[in-house]
Amino acid sequence: MKQSISMNWLNNMAFETSVNGHKLIIDASEEHGGNDLGPRPKAFMLVALGGCTGMDVVSILKKMRVEYDSLEISVEGDTAEEHPKKFLHMKIIYKFSGKDLPLDKIQKAVDMSKDKYCGVYASYKEAMEIEHKIELNGN
Repeated sequence: MKQSISMNWLNNMAFETSVNGHKLIIDASEEHGGNDLGPRPKAFMLVALGGCTGMDVVSILKKMRVEYDSLEISVEGDTAEEHPKKFLHMKIIYKFSGKDLPLDKIQKAVDMSKDKYCGVYASYKEAMEIEHKIELNGN
């Protein structure tokens, strides 16, 4: 299955695209020749990983009938110091809150996402180390 996007240059460093009918603008900071009209492109790599695994985990836990009050996913990325400043490492932190959270089922959902379902994870792990951490009620 092929996927593609098209981007149109707006001005300076800014580009606009439409993804699934939603307009997005990416831009550079003013210090790098942009007007700060939108996020930087590499930030979307973190968003893609967090969104992909998050949707998987929510879907899997729903099928397992696991209830929780909230889920926050943080994705941290470390980049190289020299050009190309590619990501060398990412860390996904799943922060659940709720009563009687079953760590074994949550761990299974996270493992299923990273090992079987998340295409972004599968693509990124070829290029860098990815680790994850699960926090239950702040621990």
